[in-house]
Amino acid sequence: MTTNAVAYLDHNASAPIRPNVADSMLRAMAFVGNPSSVHKAGRNARSTIETARSDVAQLIDTQGKADVIFTSGGTEANSMAVSGACRGHFYVSAIEHPSVLDAPAPGSVSVLPVDASGVVDIDNFELISRDAVSGSMVSVMLANNETGVIQPIARIAEVAHRHGILVHCDAVQAAGKMPISMKNLGVDLLTLSAHKIGGPQGVGALVVGHGIELKPLIKGGGQERGRRAGTENVAGIAGFGTAAREAICDVLDSPKLMSSRDDLERRMRELAPGAEVFGAKVERLPNTTCISLPGIDAEVQVMSLDLAGVLVSSGSACSSGKVGPSHVLAAMGVLPDVARTAIRISQGQMTPEQDLDRLVEAWAKLGQRSRGQDLKQRTIEL
Repeated sequence: MTTNAVAYLDHNASAPIRPNVADSMLRAMAFVGNPSSVHKAGRNARSTIETARSDVAQLIDTQGKADVIFTSGGTEANSMAVSGACRGHFYVSAIEHPSVLDAPAPGSVSVLPVDASGVVDIDNFELISRDAVSGSMVSVMLANNETGVIQPIARIAEVAHRHGILVHCDAVQAAGKMPISMKNLGVDLLTLSAHKIGGPQGVGALVVGHGIELKPLIKGGGQERGRRAGTENVAGIAGFGTAAREAICDVLDSPKLMSSRDDLERRMRELAPGAEVFGAKVERLPNTTCISLPGIDAEVQVMSLDLAGVLVSSGSACSSGKVGPSHVLAAMGVLPDVARTAIRISQGQMTPEQDLDRLVEAWAKLGQRSRGQDLKQRTIEL
């Protein structure tokens, strides 16, 4: 897929694989050994995995005080965190990824509300967490995959730890787009996914803080420090490590990316004055825009833009195609008729300006349809 063939603006669903990542995977695929074998071939494979483990740890500044456990992706890592470490009450924000909301919690569950901007209500959490039972856990993502809204994780962790509650953070969307320090966030478990930062699909990691007891989700072997059985995906893990090294540098481009995002939103609003950018009043990821277009369903927008060679989504890639409004926007109090007109645009560091121009050009035609719908509605009302 080349940028002149299509304008790919769905990086939050999956970022294009980095050239150096593909190269490192090809080199790893030349290895013949099983990383659990003690001979030379096995040791070479093991060395590749451990190098990648160190690279991923550096991405989130663990300073060697946490274990990076490789998984098949963010979904498995989220499920492993909840089912493996939560032994009491489970507190979860209303805007979490389905892999967290639907994770098998062992006890009762409390859903934490968010405000109109999509930020978790810390006062509510403080109130309901006072009676937390031993082994309880709270799970709040660092940045939302649909709106890009960044959560006050350090403050949430401070409240949680004061009441003896473990903290899990899904940082899948935040990695590579903002600085991440597991230590400064104060979280006990953190989830990552390779393909969101230009690595291969099908590889993720759960980072487990020192001293955290974690029951394996997959049993039957001693791989990954005894926390996930099964022969490791050496090539995929190698690619993850390379992507993690390069993603650290991507954060330096965040101001430029934010400026591009803000300019794009300004142009789109000028073309469709009734458009609303969700989460615009609070801190967001620099690459993410969730915007509505009154009167035009998201599915129609996505298909129309696709025909124009512009690729965006109508929300989370894991939930797109399902009937019904976004649970994230619903939690923010957005009316269903508005939520169903929202699309997500997510850029990358290498997104060319002409791709954004192409989006704006196609959006202008949709904006004309929206204004026509609005005029028709007002005529009916008169």
